[in-house]
Amino acid sequence: MTQAVAPKRRRFLLAALGGAGAVALGTQARAAIFPFIPDHYTFSQAQVQEAVQRKFPLQRTASQIFDVTLSNPLVGLAPDRNRITVRLDARLATPFMPNPVTGVFTLSSQLTYDAPSHSVILLSPTVDDAQVSGEAAQYNQQINAVGAVMATQFLDRYPIYTFKPEQLQFAGVNYEPGTITVLTNGIRVQIVEK
Repeated sequence: MTQAVAPKRRRFLLAALGGAGAVALGTQARAAIFPFIPDHYTFSQAQVQEAVQRKFPLQRTASQIFDVTLSNPLVGLAPDRNRITVRLDARLATPFMPNPVTGVFTLSSQLTYDAPSHSVILLSPTVDDAQVSGEAAQYNQQINAVGAVMATQFLDRYPIYTFKPEQLQFAGVNYEPGTITVLTNGIRVQIVEK
C-alpha cells in the first residue's frame, strides 16, 4: 500500500516542478503554453486618423496675437524615423496683417505609452514644415514659432489608442505595452508581462 502511494506523490511533484519551470521561462513559456495570448497589438493608420480627427477643428489664440484655426488633419506614418506625421490646414489672423494667412503645417511625433490612462500617446510633437501663402512668407519664422506652440500645447500627450483592461490582463496576470514600432501600415505595440 505504501509503494502505491509513493509513485503518485512522485508524479505529482514532477508535475508541480514542471509547472514551476514553465512559469520561470517567462514570456516564451507564456507563448508556448497559451499561444492565444498576443505578444503584440497592431492598430491601423485609419484608427490613428480617426483618433486625431476627433480633436479638430481647433480654434485658439496663440502668443496673444494670432488667432489660429487648425483643421483637416491627415495622419501619415514615418517608419524610417519611428514617428507619425500629421498634416494640418492652418488659418492665421493677426492685427499686424490685413488679411488672414492660410497654409499647411506638417508635424511629427514620437509615440509612448502612458500607464495611468492605458493609452499610446503623442510625445513631443515638432513642426517639420510650414508653408504659407502669399504675402505672409516674410513672417515665416513667426508662423513656424506659432505652429510649434500649437503643436506642443494641443497635441502633446494626446491619446491615439487606449487599451481596454481585458487587452492587458489574462488569467490574473497583468501585461503592459513595451516597444512601440511605427510600420508602413500601422503601429505595432509589444505586450510584455508587468
